[in-house]
Amino acid sequence: MGRYIIRESSKNEADAAFSQTIEAGDGIFKLIKKGQTLRITDLCGQQGVDVYFMDALDCQDHYSPLKTIVNQKNLYITSGTVLMSEGAKELLKITATNCPEHDTLGGACSSQSNTVRYAHSTEYMHNCRDTFIRLIAGDGRYLKRDVGANINVLTSVPFTPEGKTSFNVSPSKKGSYIEFEALTDVMLLISNCPQINNPCAGFNPTEIKLNVWN
Repeated sequence: MGRYIIRESSKNEADAAFSQTIEAGDGIFKLIKKGQTLRITDLCGQQGVDVYFMDALDCQDHYSPLKTIVNQKNLYITSGTVLMSEGAKELLKITATNCPEHDTLGGACSSQSNTVRYAHSTEYMHNCRDTFIRLIAGDGRYLKRDVGANINVLTSVPFTPEGKTSFNVSPSKKGSYIEFEALTDVMLLISNCPQINNPCAGFNPTEIKLNVWN
């Protein structure tokens, strides 16, 4: 598999069974059933999106960046990548994307990481980790500990030979998207990143759109 593979979608948005616009800093917690296709679209450009998946029948069997990287022998996720769970279960497959970069190394911004990376004054800024916790709080089946490592779609986090990473300006343009086919029932957790301290959202977070096809 190549580092990045561009593969256009044949899906028509008018045929989607579900559509929702998500404002910057907001998110969604939603069941995606086996066989459904999920698309995340950047409506304005340069907007990174934090995405997390759990097996709908076992929240402790969630997305694993390690199992995914080892399985595909590629540090980067792209068209054709199968997202694996901690239990080595196939959760979803990336079926299409017109954006050259997506990340599975950088994780979600949080009050703690903001403080370490930027300044103590950023501790109380809105962040993706808080959005994740807020969204699952309304469902009694899930706890804070059930939210592990996520992927950052439409986001550039290059990995250097020295083992370092950094957040680059998002390569996403207006209309850039990524699509996933659910290989089992999964719980989808999205935070439309509000980060303004690094360029992952172009220092100006904007809205995205979510579509689901049966």
